[in-house]
Amino acid sequence: MKKGQKFIKRYDEAFTMLETLIVLAIVLILTSTVGFTAIRSLEKAKSTGARTQIDSFSVALEAYYIDCGTYPTTEQGLEALYKKPETEPTSDYWNGPYISKNVPKDPWGHEYVYENPGKEGHPYSIISYGADGQESGDGKNADITSWEN
Repeated sequence: MKKGQKFIKRYDEAFTMLETLIVLAIVLILTSTVGFTAIRSLEKAKSTGARTQIDSFSVALEAYYIDCGTYPTTEQGLEALYKKPETEPTSDYWNGPYISKNVPKDPWGHEYVYENPGKEGHPYSIISYGADGQESGDGKNADITSWEN
């Protein structure tokens, strides 16, 4: 400021309370929209993850079958892919492990269901019951199976 010049306040350069509230409302609306979209994407990612794990188990089961001449029994379960089964029938040709670590739980924290013989005429079935862990359901609670796409 130069000598002799007066300081004049200019109120039109500041935000008013109403403008601030409007900006906050817009930010909240955008944040909630992104949040709901992220939640939907998370559920889709969990379903995709379960499908991918089931497909990996299927590949490992085929390798097990090639080596042992049979699929693991229901009692032996998917654990037979990581650790040589101790319950009959056992095979001297087991050449595992066929997966890199212990059988994980599905993305919702439930055990995968393995059955031999499988459903609908398949040699085996692998099932994730979805978020609720119960048979059948819709949306995030839908079953993900080895015999359906």
